[in-house]
Amino acid sequence: MDTFALVVTITVALGFTYTNGFHDSANAIATSVSTRALTPRAALAMAAVMNLAGAFLGQGVAHTVSKGLIETPTGDKGMGILFAALLGAIVWNLVTWYFGLPSSSSHALFGGMVGAALAGGTDVIWTGVLEKIIIPMFLSPVVGLLAGYLVMCAIMWMFRKANPHKAKRGFRIAQTVSAAGMALGHGLQDAQKTMGIVVMALVIGDVQSADAPIPVWVKIACAVMLSLGTYAGGWRIMRTLGRKIIELDPPQGFAAETTGASIMFVTAFLFKAPISTTHVITSAIMGVGATKRVNAVRWGVAKNIILGWFITMPAAALVAAASYYVVRLFFG
Repeated sequence: MDTFALVVTITVALGFTYTNGFHDSANAIATSVSTRALTPRAALAMAAVMNLAGAFLGQGVAHTVSKGLIETPTGDKGMGILFAALLGAIVWNLVTWYFGLPSSSSHALFGGMVGAALAGGTDVIWTGVLEKIIIPMFLSPVVGLLAGYLVMCAIMWMFRKANPHKAKRGFRIAQTVSAAGMALGHGLQDAQKTMGIVVMALVIGDVQSADAPIPVWVKIACAVMLSLGTYAGGWRIMRTLGRKIIELDPPQGFAAETTGASIMFVTAFLFKAPISTTHVITSAIMGVGATKRVNAVRWGVAKNIILGWFITMPAAALVAAASYYVVRLFFG
């Protein structure tokens, strides 16, 4: 195995983590920034630290990514497949970031893996894709929508007699905690996804066995790159989530973030399912907004976001498949 190919692939994987940071971490803090609970710089700094911490909380999601979606390819061809998968995900991330569309970096990565594997003749573990990716892709927005609605209804009932101005000030402070929970959950979910890719690259390169624990340096590298990407910011997506779906106030922001963080922790620890931060927080915002009145949510924007969800996996798969035919000229 060419060591250069291994180094290049790991470098590109860390590059994907960086784009994930400025792409998806914007989702985690958009509500706090839009309600002015946190300044943009403070929110980004807090999210960077919490993403770093979240990366060390578990490794179940990493094992799902490295072992449960495609059969580990071998040799130079296998490294080419992994490189093409990452390239497909990065290209789609950059396209959706440019247009301010909060698509899922996770599903871009999974689509890239499936597309590159099919192009390279590697078996796809379809049961794993269905159970860990497709089903959660449909269920997590539904759960986020309903849970966001119910959490907001509960808050409205509990604080129905409170002074509105005092309540908003209190929830603005509380949003510091809920935003930190979102960022921690994002680190728990998304840093592990890249850990799984790096581990797969190490296995392909015969550096370690598939059953070996994740090296500490892999955890640190993935966590640091995610944090750096987070601090670089994702202002376009932040505007879409924070203001274009619905004008959020602090209680609504707190409800959406609490809902999103709870779902991410449950799925990571109980089901080891790599769900999308984007799907969860976007649907939670919609559910929270619907408590105000159904037409308070700008469903036209929501429709475009949902369309992006369904396009992401096949689009990234096509880019990755096309990339593979170019990459194989170099990887063999």
